[in-house]
Amino acid sequence: MSIWQNRLYLYSAAALVFGIWFSLKLVLKKKSFSKDVGPWVYKAVKSNDIPDRDTSVHVSGVKIFYGSQTGTAKGFAEELSEEVKTLGIPAEVIDIKDYDPDDQLADECTNKSVCVFLVATYTDGQPTENAEWFCKWLEEASTDFRYGKTYLKGLRYAVFGLGNSVYVGHYNTVGKNVDKWLWMLSGMRIMTRGEGDCNVVKSRNGSIQADFVSWKVRFLKRLQALAKGEKKSCSGNCKTGGLCKSKRKDGQEEEEEKEEEKEEKEDLIESSSDEEDSGLQDEKNSGSVVDMEDLGKIMNSAKKAKRQTCEEREFKALYPHFCAVREFEKLSNKCCSFSFCAGYKLIGSHSGVKLCRWTKSMLRGRGGCYKHTFYGIESHRCMETTPSLACANKCVFCWRHHTNPVGTEWRWKMDPAEKILQDALEKHQSMIRQFRGVPGVKPERYEEGLAVKHCALSLVGEPIMYPEINTFIRLLHSHRISSFLVTNAQFPKEIRSLVPVTQLYVSVDASTKDSLKKIDRPLFKDFWPRFLDSLRALGEKRQRTVYRLTLVKAWNVEEMQSYSELIALGQPDFIEVKGVTYCGESSASSLTMANVPWHQEVVAFVQQLADMLPQYEIACEHEHSNCLLMAHTKFKVDGEWWTWIDYERFQELVQAHEESGGQQGFSALDYMAKTPSWALFGASEQGFDPADTRFQRRNKTKDISGC
Repeated sequence: MSIWQNRLYLYSAAALVFGIWFSLKLVLKKKSFSKDVGPWVYKAVKSNDIPDRDTSVHVSGVKIFYGSQTGTAKGFAEELSEEVKTLGIPAEVIDIKDYDPDDQLADECTNKSVCVFLVATYTDGQPTENAEWFCKWLEEASTDFRYGKTYLKGLRYAVFGLGNSVYVGHYNTVGKNVDKWLWMLSGMRIMTRGEGDCNVVKSRNGSIQADFVSWKVRFLKRLQALAKGEKKSCSGNCKTGGLCKSKRKDGQEEEEEKEEEKEEKEDLIESSSDEEDSGLQDEKNSGSVVDMEDLGKIMNSAKKAKRQTCEEREFKALYPHFCAVREFEKLSNKCCSFSFCAGYKLIGSHSGVKLCRWTKSMLRGRGGCYKHTFYGIESHRCMETTPSLACANKCVFCWRHHTNPVGTEWRWKMDPAEKILQDALEKHQSMIRQFRGVPGVKPERYEEGLAVKHCALSLVGEPIMYPEINTFIRLLHSHRISSFLVTNAQFPKEIRSLVPVTQLYVSVDASTKDSLKKIDRPLFKDFWPRFLDSLRALGEKRQRTVYRLTLVKAWNVEEMQSYSELIALGQPDFIEVKGVTYCGESSASSLTMANVPWHQEVVAFVQQLADMLPQYEIACEHEHSNCLLMAHTKFKVDGEWWTWIDYERFQELVQAHEESGGQQGFSALDYMAKTPSWALFGASEQGFDPADTRFQRRNKTKDISGC
C-alpha cells in the first residue's frame, strides 16, 4: 500500500469522525435544556425523574399569594387580581400568613387553578415575617422523604420576587428558593420567574413597579393560552410549561419575545453559578446559551462553589475542634450534605438539636408520637437532641444516611455539658417561636412548647459516647426535664456507670451475630460480645428499660426464637417493636419500600413473640408509627395497664437519689401511671389521642412516617 493510499484512508477516517461529531453537536443543540429549568433539576431531568408536565388543561381560577412587609407585594397582588378578572377568570388574593400549606397546598394540584407567589426578600436574604412559616414548610417538605418527590405534581405556579440588588448575595433569594422548592416537589412552573429590583440603577425596567408590569404582561398572555387549553406546535424553542411560541405578525411582540428569551438565558446562567466564580460570571455577562456540552462545566462549578461555601461558612465555624485534619475533611463533606440541609442546629463541636416532626404535629393538634401513646409524654414539649453526633454503627436503616461521623472512641475536644444544654434549649425554643401565628397552631400548646419538659437523646449518633453524659443527664433533671436515652448496645461499661434516667433504651436490631453485622454494620470487631454484655448491663438497672426492635422485612423478621433468648438475657420492662422507616434512596443503604412491613405484619410478629414470652403481653399500639408496645406483666395492676410515667414523681425520686449520694434508690414501679383506654392495644383509636385530630396527606396509600 502506497503512502498516498495511507493518507487517503486517514483523511477519510478523519472526515467521518468530524461528520459524526458535527451531527451530534447539532442534535444536542436542538435538544438543549429548557432555559427556565434551574440547576437543581439538571440531574433529575437527565435521569428522567421529572414527569411530563402538561399545561393543556384549562384554568378554573388564579390564586395570588403574597408575602409583604411594607405593602408593595400586597399592592401588586391586588393589581394582578383585577387584571386577571378582566380576562373572565376568577382570582383570589391570599395573605401567605393566613394560609396553611400542609393542609391546602396539595389541593391546588387537582382544582385546575394557577398559583402565583409574590414574595419579598429582606436585606439578609430572609423572607418577610408573614411568609416565614410558608417558606420554612416548603423548604422542609422539599427535602423530606415523607412528602415524596411528586407531592405537588399538577400544581401550576408562577413566582415574582421582590428584592434589592444593593444587598449583594441576597438579591431575590426568597423568590428563587420558593421557585426551587416548588419544582423539587414536582410543581410545574408555567413561565419564567420574575424579579423586581428596588434599586432603580440595576432594575431592568427602571423601577420595581415597572419590573412587575413587564412580568405581569407576560403572565397574562401565558394565562390566556392556558385558559384556552392551547398546545401549539413546537418550533424547538419551547419554554418551560409546554407552551410554544407561535409565529408573530407584530414586530413589537417579536422584540418583546426576544427580550424575554434573553432574560431567561440570564436567569439560567445566574441560577446555575456562583457570583464569585469568574469563569461563569463571564458567561453570565455575555448572556450566551448554555449548550449540552457546557453543562458539565456549569454543574461542576456550581457544586464546587456550593460545597466550599457550605464548608467554610457552616462546618468550619461549628466544628473547629476535630483533632485530625483528614478526619475533618471527611466529616465536613458529610455533615454539610445532610445535617444543615435537614434542619439540624449544630451545637459547639459535637452536639446537635432538631425539631421533631411530632413536636410540630402536636403543636397543631394533630397527635403526638408513639411515646405520647405509650408513656404519656407531651410531644410538643419534647426536645430531640444529642451530645454526640458520632456513632459506632452504620445501620442500614439509619435515616441520617450516615452523614454523621463514626468512631469507636471519643476523639474530639469536649464541650461542657452546661453549654450544650443551654444552647440546645435556646435553639429549640427559637425553632418553636417560628410557629407563632402559624395557621392551625394552638396558642396554649405554643406557650407550653416553649417550656421543654422532655428530652429525647436519640437524634443521631451515640449519646452515651459523650464523656460527660452523666453530668448532662443530671442537668436535665435539675431543670425538671425527663430523659429518654437511646444507645446502640456497644458500650456496656458506660451503660453500667450511667446515672438513673427516666427511660433507657437499647436498640436490638437483630438477634444473631450474622444478622446484627449485616444490619447494624458495627465498627467494633468484638461487636457481638459487647452487644450481649450491654443487654446484661441493662438488666442490672432498676429504672425503666426498653428493648427497641426494628423489623426489616426479609432481613430480621424470622429470628423469633433468638429474639426471645435476648429478651430473657436483659429482662427489659418494655419491648417496642416497630416497622423500619424507609428514608428514601441512598448510596449508604440498600433498603427499599419492599423492606417495610405493613402494620398488620408487625402485629402478627408481636403476637407470635408474645406467645413465646409468658411474662410479657401486648399493651399499647401506635398504628400511625407502625409500632407496638409489649410490657412486662408487673405493669399490669388489677387487670389494668400502667405503662405511662408520673413525671413529677420521677423528678422527686431522682432528686432524693442525688441528695442522698445515690443511697436512696428507686425502681420503675415507683413512678408508673395508668394508661388511658385509647392507648391500649385493640382500642378503636389505634393509639391516636382522641383529643387531637388526625391529618393524612394527599394520596397517602401507606404510612411510613415513624419517629
